[in-house]
Amino acid sequence: MKSLKLLRVALGLLALPLTAALGAASIEVKVDAAKQGAPINPYIYGQFIEHLGRCIYGGIWAEMLEDRKFYFPITADYAPYRDLKDSNFPVVGASPWQIIGEPAAVSMSKEQVFVGEHVPVVKAGAGLRQRDLGVVAGRRYEGYVWARPVSGDAEIEVTLVWGENAADRAAQKLTFSAGDYRKQNFAFTPKATLERGAMLELRVLRGDVRLGPPSLMPADNVRGMRPDTLALLKQLNGTIYRWPGGNFVSGYDWRDGIGDRDRRPPRKNPAWTGVEHNDFGTDEFIAFCREIGTEPMIAANTGFGDAYSAAQWVEYCNAASDTIGGGWRVKNGQEKPYGVKYWCVGNEMFGPWQIGYMQLHHYTLKHNWVAAAMWKVDPTLQLSGVGDLDTVPPILDTGAPKRPIGWSQGMLENCADYMTLLSEHFYRGRLPWTQEGRADLVTHVGMLRESIRNKAEGHRKLQASLPNLKGRIVPIAMDEWNYWHREYVYGELGCIYDMADGLGTAAGLHEYFRNSDLIHMAHYAQTVNVIGAIKTTKIAAEMETTGLVLQLYRAHFGQKPLLLAGIPEPYDVAAALTNDGRTLTVSVVNPTNEQLAVQLHSAGLALAGGGTRWHITGPEPTSHNTPGQPRVVDIQRTNDIAADGPLLAPAMSATLFALPVK
Repeated sequence: MKSLKLLRVALGLLALPLTAALGAASIEVKVDAAKQGAPINPYIYGQFIEHLGRCIYGGIWAEMLEDRKFYFPITADYAPYRDLKDSNFPVVGASPWQIIGEPAAVSMSKEQVFVGEHVPVVKAGAGLRQRDLGVVAGRRYEGYVWARPVSGDAEIEVTLVWGENAADRAAQKLTFSAGDYRKQNFAFTPKATLERGAMLELRVLRGDVRLGPPSLMPADNVRGMRPDTLALLKQLNGTIYRWPGGNFVSGYDWRDGIGDRDRRPPRKNPAWTGVEHNDFGTDEFIAFCREIGTEPMIAANTGFGDAYSAAQWVEYCNAASDTIGGGWRVKNGQEKPYGVKYWCVGNEMFGPWQIGYMQLHHYTLKHNWVAAAMWKVDPTLQLSGVGDLDTVPPILDTGAPKRPIGWSQGMLENCADYMTLLSEHFYRGRLPWTQEGRADLVTHVGMLRESIRNKAEGHRKLQASLPNLKGRIVPIAMDEWNYWHREYVYGELGCIYDMADGLGTAAGLHEYFRNSDLIHMAHYAQTVNVIGAIKTTKIAAEMETTGLVLQLYRAHFGQKPLLLAGIPEPYDVAAALTNDGRTLTVSVVNPTNEQLAVQLHSAGLALAGGGTRWHITGPEPTSHNTPGQPRVVDIQRTNDIAADGPLLAPAMSATLFALPVK
């Protein structure tokens, strides 16, 4: 029955006429070419990735093995998962390596360690196994393992298992000569597809060994990144990516993430659960940005971090080889500076959940100290300070100012000369720290728009009232914004985004366009899996409804916004001309159950006719896409739209029209 309903909806959408349908709602929209807002900054279509959950490891990065550097001690008590145990993506909280053979044959040693605090010593006849891997039939997988014989030579058998029968496995024997750690490669091509059920086994056949890091990736990885995720990211075409956090950055030492990837130390994720492998660091982030054609933005650590470390990170990215940081970059194989222009000075330091949280009057001193050090290395940097319009921090000591002021106000009063932009964050929806249930569609669609409007109005009022700004407007970087729902399906913070969320994201973009003079940058959080526009399983990736909306607007909406007035609720309409002035784009969010006919009246514009319509809709507000399954929600295109007739926006849709101008 569900399949039949989807078919009827799809056929109905294809059959929509290009003239007003009988019984459709109707509104009039007036556009005037002379009434333009400030150009829309392309960085409104930014994205944010953080070392949290399955955003990078399990989403962007192709490594298949958990805890490959043995951060957790391996014990006889095999119980790797600590949270979301009943889901397909449980959270690792103990060693995912299971002992093969006698438990006493595997021990952890602090001597002759390859990386980290300890190394597993495996006696002959025993081994290690990692379960819950995903593989695709006919796909080649390549890997390696480091090992050091305790004495003499040793032999390890590496086996990929994809079933219970003898034929459902492939094995290779690797010989390690006496001496230091050596790396041996292996490759397998399974004959069955498993989303979560394959295993990698490392059995020591001869000679006791110390095991260094193993690795297993699909052979078609792109410099360590998943090609299926990269393909969707290129379609998304985000203009700027903020990394590595987020709360994570306040406990992150960027030096842990450079150099030989296998020698980088594993750490406890300082803000979230699980292990930070340090396989994806600064060089990998820049390679990622270059691969998908986006601008990098790096967040410096102002939690447990200091000005020297932040400045040295700028050196690593932007300075010549005669600096300490620049010299390290060259040593790591990157002769030419990366030229990272955009930097965040910290993240959410207004919150007591943040590592290194401090009082506002202390933090303003730290911000200026760090920003000055970063600018000393590279005066061309664009620096974004930590803001929050709504937080009024408590006065905790006698040295604090005697007036309670908002965090953003304190930053603007004391740090305006040490920043280029000021950040703001917000999340809406079924937040994990609230009890709200699912709202009705119209209310839900308006949530992001409401938060953006409140931030913009608050800053217009605040900044105009501050004498020290002398009329200057500090632009806003909304470098975290999204819906956030507490029902996690794709691992930690991995909530599903449905049709209702997609419509709300479109309405949020409209509000950014209306405030293009003030809000210059926005970063949808967090792109992949973790409250992300793209979701992945271990063997597939798919675009969410919110990602489709971001993809559509980035590809086709204009850059010169036109000021509209009198749009009746619950509809939301935005319009813009393209930079060359040859196309008028009109976008409509229709959160109702009936088709909407938009009668367009244009002043100063002569439309040529023969336009194009794209729309996104689905059978229900809860409709969503699933990796590895046919899309329920997608972008539909209709050509030859008549400009002199009504523009039709299907029920429950985000619709974008491109109308040629004579």
